[in-house]
Amino acid sequence: MSHPAPGNIDWAAVRAEFPILGREVHGKPLVYLDSANTSQKPRAVIEAVDTFLTRHNANVSRAVHALGSEATEAYENARRRLATFLGVRAEELVLCSGTTFALNLVAFSWALPRLKPGEAIVLTRMEHHANIVPWQLVAERTGARIKVAELTPEGELDLEGLWRLLTPEVKLLAFAHVSNVLGTVNPVREICREAARRGIITVVDGSQAVPHRPVDIAALGCDFYAFTGHKLCGPTGTGGLWGRRELLAEMPPFLGGGEMIREVRFEGSTFNDPPYRFEAGTPNIAGQVGLGVAADWLQNLGMANVEAREQALLAQATAALSAIPGLRIFGTAREKAAVISFAIEGTHAHDLATLLDLEGIAVRSGQHCAHPLLQWFGVSATCRASLAFYNTEAEIEAFAAALHKVRGLLL
Repeated sequence: MSHPAPGNIDWAAVRAEFPILGREVHGKPLVYLDSANTSQKPRAVIEAVDTFLTRHNANVSRAVHALGSEATEAYENARRRLATFLGVRAEELVLCSGTTFALNLVAFSWALPRLKPGEAIVLTRMEHHANIVPWQLVAERTGARIKVAELTPEGELDLEGLWRLLTPEVKLLAFAHVSNVLGTVNPVREICREAARRGIITVVDGSQAVPHRPVDIAALGCDFYAFTGHKLCGPTGTGGLWGRRELLAEMPPFLGGGEMIREVRFEGSTFNDPPYRFEAGTPNIAGQVGLGVAADWLQNLGMANVEAREQALLAQATAALSAIPGLRIFGTAREKAAVISFAIEGTHAHDLATLLDLEGIAVRSGQHCAHPLLQWFGVSATCRASLAFYNTEAEIEAFAAALHKVRGLLL
């Protein structure tokens, strides 16, 4: 599929597709710099959800009437759209509520039945809690232990240290494609190649990668890949897990209920094939339909164009923030997504974010669901500005000016 070149895209027209970006906050134009938390939604996605609910609403895979057939087709079409967007086969794509569910699915359906006392799981220092806590729960139940790969001062993975951790007792390596705090882009292909050489299963958290850069999962060499829809211009409560077909086929169900079965008897039940085996109960049908539209919308825009646009905004923002006295940026990796976590000496992150909000600037403050990482940096909280292709150069200028202003108020 051909896409317009970055220089030929009318980014103002693209931005105009996001209705919420035209509103004001506290009498100031909204400057939304919290897209790593959740993205805003284009009109096409909003209208797709509305159309489904007003024209096609019914449960999926349960009825032969017209609405039931339309709903099922819309849901499965969303799966196919997402599979195309990610470069995978639809039958290997489990639709679920997002990355947290997806990682728990792997933890409890793949790891829990297999890990033994003395075996190990490797995580990295930069992981989101969603890629830490499920593995801790599994380790507690199985007697396995967790090993942690550390970082360089710039916030990059210490690859030589990681290779040393990949000893024979390690059975699983779980890591982020892109850090939600630092923006660090990890070398997924290289890491997965080294793990595969050692027979180690790889689980990649793609929450912060899929919305911001081209991702061809099949080319990465991983075994599982999780992503979240609400960061991908889709509705909340959507997302998916890609897994190798042979691995999914070996995994028992994570949840039991309707539509994940072939036959139920009181003597025992037989289960459906993947991906349906892992989709018990009524799903977020309208949300997944909206996510499928989001994937098409972004594919038409071109993810290489999205990445280039965001990299230009990141460069502008980094330069502007670096000029502010006492401001420290956490994460200066050579390959970095459009995320800037920062602190200003003598101020608290929550105070900064509260005052920035009064200027119409939306940033996140706190520990960003990454307590071990912030502890490693020796700080209790940071502010995080996360950019998206729908932001503008003028918004970066307004953000920098507001930071100068609130710094003056606090110091």
